[in-house]
Amino acid sequence: AMDGAPPPASPAGLSVFVAVSQLLGLTLLATTGAWLGRYRGGVAWHSPLQFNAHPLCMVLGMVFLQGDALLVYRVFRHEAKRSTKALHALLHGLALLIALVGIIAVFESHRSKGIPDMYSLHSWCGMATFVLYLLQWFLGCGFFLFPGASFSLRGWYKPQHIFFGITLFILSITSCLLGITEMLLFKISDSYSHFVPEGILANTLGVLLVAFGLVVAYVLTREEWKRPPLAEELALSMDFKTLTEGESPGG
Repeated sequence: AMDGAPPPASPAGLSVFVAVSQLLGLTLLATTGAWLGRYRGGVAWHSPLQFNAHPLCMVLGMVFLQGDALLVYRVFRHEAKRSTKALHALLHGLALLIALVGIIAVFESHRSKGIPDMYSLHSWCGMATFVLYLLQWFLGCGFFLFPGASFSLRGWYKPQHIFFGITLFILSITSCLLGITEMLLFKISDSYSHFVPEGILANTLGVLLVAFGLVVAYVLTREEWKRPPLAEELALSMDFKTLTEGESPGG
């Protein structure tokens, strides 16, 4: 496109699905808050309510923010690649920090109440997901955000990064679903089967988590919705390959 010309319009349907994902994301955050506030007493740090920070932080960080970080390359299609990379890494980093707060909350809450740690399937899956997510973030920054990796090494790692990014998002939602079920069985095991309001609200939260994940995954897997490389990015890639691999741009 010529200088000063408006950027091409987004592909048909992309904006609608992105908007739906954000509506679902905000709704699941509101539902989480409503569940914890209405039935679990709210959230407070140095109190018996400290545990409630765990589900709130995990839904906010490991689901909503992680999903938005994955959508960055679909939403910001015509901005500079470096800026898009930085935003992608920043959102993932923020998700990690919030999730870390949630993990600290559950360990401190267990310690204060004398509850053992890391014995349930939810805790195993959740901790494995967080550790792999942290590793994915460090590797992504090392390969793509900071200089040093060769063109061929970046090219080899990129498909792995994309695959594990989507996989970790799915694992995060799965861990949240396990956590919701575990919490309901601990708190309302005697009345859960009677369709009590808390059970219905928590089940609704689970459905919203699945719906958010499905919409994000659909946007990510539509080939025609992928971010097209800008002309200057193609030129820079060839120059980078020439400098790091010793090849001619036309080789």
